[in-house]
Amino acid sequence: MMQRYREQTRFSDPGEFGDLLDDLPEDLPALMAAVRNLVVHYRCAGLTFTGDRLAEIDSRWVTRILQLDQSRFPGPLTAPRPQAERVVGCCRDYAILTVSTLRRRGVPARTRVGFAPYFAEDWNYDHVVAEYWNGTRWVMADAELDPADVPFDPADVPQFITAAQAWTAHRRGLIDADRYGVDPHLPFRGHQYLLDAVLLEVAHRNGDEVLLWDQWGAITDRTADSLAELLLSADRGDAGAERALTERYRTDPNLQLDGRVHCMSPSGFDGWVKV
Repeated sequence: MMQRYREQTRFSDPGEFGDLLDDLPEDLPALMAAVRNLVVHYRCAGLTFTGDRLAEIDSRWVTRILQLDQSRFPGPLTAPRPQAERVVGCCRDYAILTVSTLRRRGVPARTRVGFAPYFAEDWNYDHVVAEYWNGTRWVMADAELDPADVPFDPADVPQFITAAQAWTAHRRGLIDADRYGVDPHLPFRGHQYLLDAVLLEVAHRNGDEVLLWDQWGAITDRTADSLAELLLSADRGDAGAERALTERYRTDPNLQLDGRVHCMSPSGFDGWVKV
């Protein structure tokens, strides 16, 4: 199963820009800093983006992210980019660029969908981080975070809550689901949000690293229960659960991607997109 996480997906494949990734630092913290040099968060940077710039957040493919970057800054990815001129994206884009680079080096890596309790004391923001195999264990790394801004190591983030963990805790009555979502001032939270997050986590786990606002299929509470159980078992090293999860995702017509998603983007775009 480890080999699958060494292989690029249609979303993580850098294509013609692969050589640029080869020149990024080998050291993980330095690599994460290089990724931050390429992406600016569409909401959290204190900047306002509109029109075509805001639409950059819908760049699903690493090739598209790098194409946008190179259209403004042709040359090495380590050359400094002014924050306002970086590719507009979100947590998912920091994570998939990190994963793409690690996979190119033959390191097993994947994106994880869930929630970050470390941005606020009373809110768990929806979030995506990279996860890689260090030879002994899976390690979560949050390239969006500058080490100077947090009291822990962003290259090893044990506080991250996966969608499966959040859903399971919610179903057991252990958490307040209304404190999990996009933002405490927005309605995207709660039971339905956690439910949809489980399907996103399963998709990312199986190489469909879609955007956080891409929707497809139909997931029920009972289905999420069983998927979350498989995800948690797989995280504990159960290879059988990992295989069962993949089989379920690939064969259940209510879960699998059929070549298109309904994108409901913060950019204002609302429509079906081929993926």
